[in-house]
This record gives sequence, C-alpha cells and structure tokens, in this order.
Amino acid sequence: MKKNMGMVDRVVRLVLAIAVLTLYLTGVISGLVALILGVFALIFVVTSLIGSCPLYSLFKFSTRKE
Repeated sequence: MKKNMGMVDRVVRLVLAIAVLTLYLTGVISGLVALILGVFALIFVVTSLIGSCPLYSLFKFSTRKE
C-alpha cells in the first residue's frame, strides 16, 4: 500500500483512539456506543501505524506532503 497519510493526520487519529479508550475505561461510554467507537478507534490505530488509509486511496486523496 502506498502511504497517503501525513504526520498530523496520523497523530490526530491516534489521539482520537486514545480518547475513546479513556472514555471507555472511565465508564463514560459503554454498550453499543463503546463497541462502535472501539471499532473506529482500532481502525484509526491500524491506519496510523501503517500510514495508509484505504478510503483515501479510493478517492485518490492524500494528506502526505511529498
């Protein structure tokens, strides 16, 4: 996969994933909401670590400076 995510995009996704985890661990979110947000958080972490977002590729979008 071609990298298409810039550093700011990757950091923002990781921060959002950490925020979801914090909300879950403190009991602010639970049930179906926690499950849905947890799935998104997991996707954010994976895409941030590999530096590529499949949706960006689909729409030929990139936040990476070349």
